[in-house]
Amino acid sequence: MFNETKTHEITVDTVILTLKDDSLQVLLVRREHEPFKGKWAIPGGYIRMSEDLDTAAVRVLKEKTNVDNIYLEQLYTFGDPLRHPVARVITCAYFALVRANDVSVADDENVAWHRVDNLPPLAFDHKEIIQYSLKRTRERLELCPVAYQLLNEKFTLTEMQRAYELIMGKSLDKRNFRKKVIQTEGLIELNEFSKTGSKRPARLYTFESIKLDSKRAHFIKKEKTE
Repeated sequence: MFNETKTHEITVDTVILTLKDDSLQVLLVRREHEPFKGKWAIPGGYIRMSEDLDTAAVRVLKEKTNVDNIYLEQLYTFGDPLRHPVARVITCAYFALVRANDVSVADDENVAWHRVDNLPPLAFDHKEIIQYSLKRTRERLELCPVAYQLLNEKFTLTEMQRAYELIMGKSLDKRNFRKKVIQTEGLIELNEFSKTGSKRPARLYTFESIKLDSKRAHFIKKEKTE
């Protein structure tokens, strides 16, 4: 069934998650070529001979979506022999949690945000990859508050709880959540308050530092120009 002498191809795919319109959303691109022409997919592409994985991930994101200067974490390697219909393709998947306002998405109808709980038909095994990234993100919440990457630099505990709820896909008890999160290492209580609407101002918080506790987690930043 398989040609054992044929070499395989390697790609990188990146799941980019954000909070928009009170929902957790993922950035997708519509494929312009076969296979799966017209279907939506995670931004990805082939690795060049001269590139390492991180470099390829940054380049492909910039080319496909105009996104760069974001936090990336290597997710998993997907290598099912049948994941690609016409070739033997192994993909190294990354994922990122970003603030929607920090992402400059290409002005293109073929690049768009989609709710993770209402995804369109996807190419390849990209639904599985998105689901795996959600699983990993939820696991990371137990180790460190990665949800801060979806929040403004200064935020209320209500905003932080909502981010957790959207990631976890369930409601959380307010008292228990605050009791636990207030003890988080690196969380700083500010002498500042929110100024939204007619509601009682809520205290603002920020993070001094975050320990990611992962060798695969790193910030990949674009080079500054003079």
